[in-house]
Amino acid sequence: MADSSADSSASFFRRHLEGWKGYWAERLSIIDNYRPFLNRNKPLPKWSASDVEEFIASDPVYGPTLKTAREAAKIAAAGGLIGAVSTAAVSWKYSRSPHGAVLSLVAGGVFGITFGQEIANHWLQLYRLDTLGSEVKFLEWWERKIGERS
Repeated sequence: MADSSADSSASFFRRHLEGWKGYWAERLSIIDNYRPFLNRNKPLPKWSASDVEEFIASDPVYGPTLKTAREAAKIAAAGGLIGAVSTAAVSWKYSRSPHGAVLSLVAGGVFGITFGQEIANHWLQLYRLDTLGSEVKFLEWWERKIGERS
């Protein structure tokens, strides 16, 4: 009798674990698009801004999308900088506590990046674009270009 209850509890936990595996596999399936670029024996070399501009000019479909995504990243970085500096300044002004200023600098940076991404998402209408697809197409293009050089 003790064996059957142990088996049923083990199967309950196993079923629960399998449910969570399925849940996260479904949510993280977007990573499968990047898998060819993540599991490489030799990593792709660095690219420059001129390489990105060359891709934007050469691809009429994904080029403008990648350009818009890069603009959104600049907006998010500006939001992070503004959030970090402003919250740290307010914290320093009212508390004169170094550890409080550092913590508010970090928290303000995170909040600023988040708000900056949301502002860029709505302002540039990124929700209408396939930014992930443009990044994957750029990596495929870069891989082909590097293959031609070697």
